[in-house]
Amino acid sequence: MQRVPMTPRGYQALQERLDNLKSIERPQNIEDIETARAHGDLSENAEYKYAKNRQSEIAGEIRYCETRLALAQVIDPGQLDGDKVVFGAIVELVDVSTDEEFTYQIVGEDEADIKKNLLSITSPLAQGLIGKEEGDIARIQAPKGVREMEILAVRFQSEPFHQG
Repeated sequence: MQRVPMTPRGYQALQERLDNLKSIERPQNIEDIETARAHGDLSENAEYKYAKNRQSEIAGEIRYCETRLALAQVIDPGQLDGDKVVFGAIVELVDVSTDEEFTYQIVGEDEADIKKNLLSITSPLAQGLIGKEEGDIARIQAPKGVREMEILAVRFQSEPFHQG
């Protein structure tokens, strides 16, 4: 199986999610099932059906987290340097046609959050930036057509990245 790149922050968040599922959500769900069973006829018990469905969801989430953690390739951006855009890089860009500036950090799929300027490594924008250097123009296929983004700066820093 292919390794899953993530930052230390992403790994920790996924581990915390797994711990929460196992120690809080699953035990609460078991309690909810028992409570619903005590209400009698299970064939018409909506609480029981909901709790059983939630049990399946929790089991699936646990499997997902365990698999992702097992395949994790943790990369600390603070240990990287160079001029090229790679996983973990903080990239300052300008849209050539609008002069609008953006700053993103390229992170793993599970930790991506565009509102926090954390861009998934698998996104079209990140894929278009990988391997480019300061001053390069990246041509990105967007829903409204091709966008040209000039790379203003590439930097690396230890966690966490915050857009200010």
